[in-house]
This record gives sequence, C-alpha cells and structure tokens, in this order.
Amino acid sequence: MLTTEYTGKVLAELKRTVDLIDNAEAERIVEGILQAKKVFVAGGGRSGFMAKSFVMRMMHVGLDPYVVGETVTPNLESEDIFIVGSGSGETQSLVTMTEKARSIGATVVAVTINPESTIGKLANIRIEIPAQAKSDGTSGKSIQPMGSLFEQSLLLFFDSIILRFMERKGLSSDTMYGRHANLE
Repeated sequence: MLTTEYTGKVLAELKRTVDLIDNAEAERIVEGILQAKKVFVAGGGRSGFMAKSFVMRMMHVGLDPYVVGETVTPNLESEDIFIVGSGSGETQSLVTMTEKARSIGATVVAVTINPESTIGKLANIRIEIPAQAKSDGTSGKSIQPMGSLFEQSLLLFFDSIILRFMERKGLSSDTMYGRHANLE
C-alpha cells in the first residue's frame, strides 16, 4: 500500500472516532476551563506530548495552564481543573495524581478510551475516545500500531476544545500570535 493510501485510511479512522465523542461532555470541559483559576494537564508517553501541546495552546489563548511534573508547575487548588489524558485510564502515576486532585476538590476531567477505568470513575467529566487500546492490536478499530489512534484523536480533541474556547471568548489567531514564544 502507498503512503498516501495509509494516510487516507488513518484520516478515515480519525473521522469515525472523533464523530463519536460526546459534544455535551466536551462543552462541560470548555465551561470548566472558563471557570477555573488554573488549568493542569497530565498524560504519559505520547499522550503526554498531546497534553503539552494543549497546554501550549491554552497559554496562547491567555489561560494559566500547567503541565503536571514540570518544575515550574504550582500547587493545585480546589478552584482549578485537572485534565488527564490516558488511553487505559489505569496508568498508576496518573491514577495517583487523579486521586490527589480529587481529594483537593479540583474539577477532574478524564479523556480516555475507558470511562469505567479507575481514572474515569474518579473524574467529574469523562470524555470517551472510542479508539484502540495500545495493548489491543486485534480490535479492528485501527490499522495503526498500539495507541496511535487514541493519541491522534486526543490531539484533535484538544485542538477542538481550543477552537471552542476561542469562539466563546471572541479570540482570533492574530490575538494568539502575540503570545507566541519570541525566544526561539
């Protein structure tokens, strides 16, 4: 198969997957971000890279976002929102963080393949991305290896949250560019 044919199949998988995301729950995330004092985002592995790109865009729209685990990340408080991306919803380090965020009283958001997972059950808001788990290469949900479909869908979902936030706040790309890094 040609590379462009694979790309077409991947795009079709992404469309099928993101079309199944619950818009009402997604809107609750936007509302939670609008109401939060600070935004904390966590994820492991490739999901963590998607989380970092989401934090970067939130900074561009003027929010006060943080990647959990970075040395400049402040303490989480009850007025904050904690968003965790975890395909399995069972990654132990993320479970521990989610339990802590919940005990503090922050709004907890789980973006996961498995909303009935430990992290999903701890969350106030659950977004299910019905993708293939990285350990389930025989599900037929994806031609891609491991958790690629979830990770790509996570990035698209996070970018869509940013677009909805921009719409709600009347922001444009030009406004955001003024906050882009200038020490590159």
